[in-house]
Amino acid sequence: MEILQPPHWLKPRGYSNGMAAKGKIVCIAGQVGWNAEEKFETDDFVGQVEQALRNIVDVLAEAGGKPGDILRMTWYVTSKEEYVADRKGLGAAYRRVMGKHYPAMTAVQVTALMARRAKVEIEATAVVPD
Repeated sequence: MEILQPPHWLKPRGYSNGMAAKGKIVCIAGQVGWNAEEKFETDDFVGQVEQALRNIVDVLAEAGGKPGDILRMTWYVTSKEEYVADRKGLGAAYRRVMGKHYPAMTAVQVTALMARRAKVEIEATAVVPD
């Protein structure tokens, strides 16, 4: 896996501007912060993020992948304010699940998500080495 970073750009924090890899492409549908039984255990934003990331890792494992194989993530959040309110807690939750792997990421605020209590939904694309 190769990080793509133009040398004259400032280095991003907590994500990469681009990634390149060879192998089996794995597309993971948007995951919300509910458990395997589709039940929310918390309405806390950071808690839902951590569960959504665990869900991504579980799906990726079915393809033989691990967090370091993720190239791109798109985060859909219902509140920009909640997203930025606890950056330290958010970063800690991210690292507990994903380690220090920071793929290309985009975050978008949306008015609502399809799962009624969801505050975040995260899609991921990974490349599992052959």
